[in-house]
Amino acid sequence: MKGDVRTHSASSSILLYTSKNTNGFINYVSGDGEEDEGEEIQLEKIRPYTRKWEASVMQTIDELDLISRTGNLGNGHHCDVHHNVPAVFFSTGGYTGNVYHEFNDGILPLYITSQHLNKKVVFVILEYHSWWYTKYGDILSHLSDYPPIDFHGDNRTHCFPEAIVGLRIHDELTVDPSLMEGSKTIKDFRDLLDRAYWPRIRGLIEDEEREAQLNMTGQLALPPSSKIPMERTKGMELVLKRPKLLILSRNGSRAITNEDSLVKMAERIGFRVEVLKPASTSELAKIYRALNSSDVMIGVHGAAMTHFLFMRPGCVFIQVVPLGTSWAAETYYGEPAVKLGLRYIGYEILPRESSLYDEYNKNDPVLRNPSAVTEKGWEFTKKIYLDRQNVRLNLNRFGKRLVRAYDYSATRKNRNVHLQSQ
Repeated sequence: MKGDVRTHSASSSILLYTSKNTNGFINYVSGDGEEDEGEEIQLEKIRPYTRKWEASVMQTIDELDLISRTGNLGNGHHCDVHHNVPAVFFSTGGYTGNVYHEFNDGILPLYITSQHLNKKVVFVILEYHSWWYTKYGDILSHLSDYPPIDFHGDNRTHCFPEAIVGLRIHDELTVDPSLMEGSKTIKDFRDLLDRAYWPRIRGLIEDEEREAQLNMTGQLALPPSSKIPMERTKGMELVLKRPKLLILSRNGSRAITNEDSLVKMAERIGFRVEVLKPASTSELAKIYRALNSSDVMIGVHGAAMTHFLFMRPGCVFIQVVPLGTSWAAETYYGEPAVKLGLRYIGYEILPRESSLYDEYNKNDPVLRNPSAVTEKGWEFTKKIYLDRQNVRLNLNRFGKRLVRAYDYSATRKNRNVHLQSQ
């Protein structure tokens, strides 16, 4: 919408006023005369959320009326707040609260829709959640120079020269450069994440360095068990060259039940291992820091796999694929990870590695032919394969993938260290 764009939150409307004059300017009448609402020349309705193909969730999204009128304006339509930059309207309703949907349906489409405006844009949010803005404020501050507006929480009339209502989506967790101004890619989006999170990460590093200095001076003595052994100090250069493996751990369904054994095996192979259990309240900058410093990530298929976006291109992403999730694992995370430039390994478990093996006869279609079960519908997939399945890895079988990932990562890491030392 381009021209005289005005909000009217009480009626869930956005109005575009056009002039009857040929000069393109709107005639304003004095407050003494009768208000002229103008002639309505176009009306469209929109629910500004990206998952248009899912009727059930779209019905939960607040609807907006987009109204185009021509004619004089009365004082009843004065601007309470005048903006000289465009607006982008979108909803944070729907599946917001799930990290996959927050990025796939919201943050990435917001980048796709607004990045060409070079931060000269105001975000107007329907179904506004303060926690959402707290969580993603670092990213939003790199897409807009202005504070967002809560559409229904702010009853003032906001006036804009232009508005985009709704967000554009390309594909699962990706950016299609052929549809982007300047041929931007998913790697450009990741560069934005880098800029968004590094100020906070630098603050965390500085805090840790200050604490370490206090420990060194004896002002805050370390307990004997936490002191670094001398032999490790002497070999620190070698330790730092070892690839880092991060395991995204799950609670509840689709957990790796022999995770402790996996950690020990990975350490024997040569990895430095970190186990991370992200929660909905986890600070994204801290998760970004952990993954950005990792060479390999392992996780079981689920929304947390969205965090592959935080890994550096060229690193390894191993997704453990439970029974009945092959298509979703490949479509939602495997293919997008390759587009980001990661080395992707999909580890499809065998029936014996699934907790369902203890519940069903070995010839049951649930174990032998999961695709026949998932074809019955989402409710079967969710009930059987997503909500009731855990994984016990065959470490001999899985270890072969891990050794390959180690060899690749160690070679790559030491090559980079060598190049930096020249």
